[in-house]
Amino acid sequence: MKAYINRTPVRGPWGGGNQFVRAFHEWHGDNVTLVSSDQLSVAPDVILLAGLDNDNQGGVSAEQAIQYKMFMQGRKDIKVVVRVNENDARKGTTGVDDLLLQLSQYTDGTVFVSNWLRDYFLEKGWADKNHTVIYNGVDQEVFKRGDAIPNELNNIVAHHWSDNYMKGFDVYDKLDEWVGKNPGFTFTYIGRERGTFKNTKVVRPLHGKRLGEELGKYDVYVSASRFDPGPNHILEALACGLPTFVHKDGGGCVEFAGADHTYSTFEELVSLLTAGAWDGNDKAIRLSAWPDCIREYIDFLEATCQKASTSGFTNS
Repeated sequence: MKAYINRTPVRGPWGGGNQFVRAFHEWHGDNVTLVSSDQLSVAPDVILLAGLDNDNQGGVSAEQAIQYKMFMQGRKDIKVVVRVNENDARKGTTGVDDLLLQLSQYTDGTVFVSNWLRDYFLEKGWADKNHTVIYNGVDQEVFKRGDAIPNELNNIVAHHWSDNYMKGFDVYDKLDEWVGKNPGFTFTYIGRERGTFKNTKVVRPLHGKRLGEELGKYDVYVSASRFDPGPNHILEALACGLPTFVHKDGGGCVEFAGADHTYSTFEELVSLLTAGAWDGNDKAIRLSAWPDCIREYIDFLEATCQKASTSGFTNS
């Protein structure tokens, strides 16, 4: 199977979409040939959209992919599959939902990164009936429990690549203030932040082994992210064996961490943090390795390539 993916992997501490693209390039297997942007004349069997726009490195946009599919009508039945890892609620934007819903009229397959995100779009009228849910993978050789910080304190941690306010900075700012008044606790934030912390240890953005080594030191993990489609930060925290608490409006965070590890208000979060011994996330999702995740994608792409076209136009 010849496949084209409209993103180029980038090294460094980038978001979850880039982690997926890197994993796809690394683990797609011998039965899949990746076609580059300058080789589209080769006509791939399937185009996998990892984002709506091009990546400024030669990748095509979703609109260009659909135009290409239409141009190839009568020559080859090229399938277009979209990986949905975004929504307007996540970042307080407008227009993203409408673009994705419009795209769903023309795609041959859809992969949602969580059941929560699937339900979010199905309620809005997602048109593509050939859809599935595939959770992101996590490297459990990299993300694992490490030696605890030897300070006899309760060490809280959170991490995000993005500094978007919807990642939960209203809660993190309160937590920053709270640890300043409660010397038995520390709070460390790893990643891009907004310059508002006064009592929080800030660690610059990390990824891969260095992130795993840092994250595995802490005692408890807090996420305040809202409406998160498929949060890699929760997968990484769980892989490190950290008791992980998430906001009740966390979207995919709740699905991943388990509904028994949620809080509604900052006061509820404080009660959880001061309760003493923290229970593990026994009701969390089963973690999947990246090779297994990519294998699920390949299986779905292969199955989609074998289906008759059901999108908003047909081959002539």
